Amino acid sequence: MKYKAIREEELKNKVGKDWFSAFDTTEIVGNIDFCVLPRQDSLFGRPALLWAEAKTGDYDVATMFVQLILTIGKARTFDKTLPPAFLGAFDFKKIAFVPYVSIQDIFYINDFDWTVTSSNHSTKEFALVKERIEAILKSDTHLYDFEKDEKELSFFIKNNIAKATESGKIKIDKNNFIPIYLRWLDHVKPAIEADWESYKQRNILDSDFYLADLFVDDRDTQQIVDDTTIRNNLFVIYENQGYRIAKENIGWTFDASIRIRDKEKYQQFWKRYKRPPLAHFQDYIIERRDLLVPQDIRERKGAFFTPRKWVELSQKYLADVLGEDWQDEYYVWDCAAGTGNLLAGLTNKYNIWASTLDQADVNAMHDRIAHGANLLDSHVFQFDFLNDDFTKLPQGLQDIIHDEEKRKKLVIYINPPYAEADNRKGEGREGVAISEIHKKYSDLMGYTKRELYIQFLTRIHFEIPQVWIANFSKLKNLQAPRFSDFRTFFRAKLRKLFLAPADSFDNVKGQFPIGFHIWETSENEDFHFIEADIYGKDGEFVGLKSIWAYDNLEFINDWVKTFRNTKSESLATIIGVGSDFQNQRLVRFGEPFMKVPAANHNWQTTKDNLIETSIYYTVRRIIEANWLNDRDQFLYPNDSWKADKEFQNDCLTHTLFSNNISRSFGVNHWIPFTETEVNAGEKFESSFMTDFINGKITVNEVSNNPLFEAEAASRSQAGVPRQFSPHAKAVFDAGRELWRYYHSQPNINVNASLYDIREHFQGRNDKGRMNPTSTDARYTELISSLRQKLNLLAAKIAPKVYEHGFLKR
Repeated sequence: MKYKAIREEELKNKVGKDWFSAFDTTEIVGNIDFCVLPRQDSLFGRPALLWAEAKTGDYDVATMFVQLILTIGKARTFDKTLPPAFLGAFDFKKIAFVPYVSIQDIFYINDFDWTVTSSNHSTKEFALVKERIEAILKSDTHLYDFEKDEKELSFFIKNNIAKATESGKIKIDKNNFIPIYLRWLDHVKPAIEADWESYKQRNILDSDFYLADLFVDDRDTQQIVDDTTIRNNLFVIYENQGYRIAKENIGWTFDASIRIRDKEKYQQFWKRYKRPPLAHFQDYIIERRDLLVPQDIRERKGAFFTPRKWVELSQKYLADVLGEDWQDEYYVWDCAAGTGNLLAGLTNKYNIWASTLDQADVNAMHDRIAHGANLLDSHVFQFDFLNDDFTKLPQGLQDIIHDEEKRKKLVIYINPPYAEADNRKGEGREGVAISEIHKKYSDLMGYTKRELYIQFLTRIHFEIPQVWIANFSKLKNLQAPRFSDFRTFFRAKLRKLFLAPADSFDNVKGQFPIGFHIWETSENEDFHFIEADIYGKDGEFVGLKSIWAYDNLEFINDWVKTFRNTKSESLATIIGVGSDFQNQRLVRFGEPFMKVPAANHNWQTTKDNLIETSIYYTVRRIIEANWLNDRDQFLYPNDSWKADKEFQNDCLTHTLFSNNISRSFGVNHWIPFTETEVNAGEKFESSFMTDFINGKITVNEVSNNPLFEAEAASRSQAGVPRQFSPHAKAVFDAGRELWRYYHSQPNINVNASLYDIREHFQGRNDKGRMNPTSTDARYTELISSLRQKLNLLAAKIAPKVYEHGFLKR
């Protein structure tokens, strides 16, 4: 057997190295075990070559494929990222491949429950897929033994996987033909040599060229599909790698072929899609060509403009939840429409309403309608959602709101403003948060009333019950502790959520996630948890993220209260912050008894709570804050940390070599070495830290109840020399070399801290800030080594942060 009994992760690493070393196998796509991509980016990113299931042992091939297919289908991974050319399955002994196109129709089976667990072999869905896959495997599979078929496997990978570019394509249907057109405008239209203004004057539009491309048969990319009806309904036809005008226009004759300037760019674009559109959507697309009028597609950028890629993706998610024909079966109201950007791409204008605060925006939408936008004049109106009475709504929309059954088919589809008041009472910043809804539901909303989007959701909840809400917003309403008042009354089922970086939205600054939520308000349930899809700035799917509500949980600053009361000598003030990632870099030290605001998050570090303080300081700082974890909360840990001495000592080590303790704080109790170890020229003022490390300090138990302080103090613990992990020892070794080099310098402060040493070598600029680098090459080498060892130690500690319950995964 090629690979003996090893863990699955090791198996995947070895298979990647042994057989796919020419490719990138490090990327994680959803819940798929193993992914192979080309190393080189193409014009539209890197299309996957292989998605595979990995198993330990000697496993049934068909069963592995079934589990892979169920995993893909459940997450609809093929909608979030371009599907691969092949699917694969491997274990210790063998590997098999099937072309993706041979199984992709499975994902479109009607009445299929994709929520079943992929590992449950007893479901009817598992049996159905297995029956299908076994039939496919008999005629269209490639199975290789890692040892016996080594040459054949290498040949297959070289001549099939490596050259695969055509198999995994996105099918074109009624829900995505407009978003594809939006991309076509950016990537293909500029490559066509056409006098667009002249054509437009004679009613030949860019959308006619797009339709010509759309109905090319991929089996013969020189010609349009062989269908007389389609041909007769196209104004432009694609042929001989160019275009010709198919319809006669009075007074204008078209003789010449219209060339494509950049054929490579054209081909790269259409490699992503399977042409022509699915057969049962072809007539619909031809009939609704009016939806591709350019003026309907070009957005006017408003104050809260929703980028095209997120509009497109949100409508894809709505189709996933509400069904393929959702635009015909549901009504849509954007009650914060601006100039209607969010509605671009919707097809049924008779079911769409758009309202906005400013009459100027209403006028802009009416202007767009006059130039072909897919909206009705009577369905676009001025309405102040946070102040006006519903009697001001058009009668048709009122009829829907007041009819319980119709109301259940109403989707409130919005990207409301993210403005908030500037004080804790939800007041201030005149005109931002004050509204009739603010007044009416002030007591219920509490602190959360300061957010305008919360006011939108609150009015919908109370005054338009049982609708669907599809909204973009920050995640405070899901995660922030101070938004628990809102979560108490806003009880609805969150059916779907995707996250995108805030700075990918126009006029939004900051590193935090914006989510697109689909709420079913007819289902009353508390929000506790959801697994959200994550997309990067360019709209690429990058993974999954667990989003938790933290109601009824205690936070890390509650844990602080159990050890902050101590009467021993202060070593420093530790300055804490709120329990989320947002301000974690503000966690720092100050001089003993430093006066700071928010006293409940600041305490004196002493011999009695040094370990707990080091844990707090370390867990708050070693995991980098980013746009995605902005609202994650640090929690009251479970008790497992108490027995984990290695974790405690790792945190102590990390704190000793990453803090901002300065000689200016007073006596430096934080020097982690003896004078002899660093060749100091004089005796240190304090040997506290080395005495603490070597078990020479007696530590008193700390109580959070003043009534029991004396009793707790009586349960003092004799010191025990601390044992450090290899990673921690490496940090000490690197730090020792740095201290020695500093003590070899002239005119130094013998009691210098790490911060003082950095200041000595790096100096300060004319604004008084420490310079980021030093001109001393040896120092630069030593501080770089220390930081490298600290990073390795931090990586070792990080999993324990989750294991001990400081963070949820």
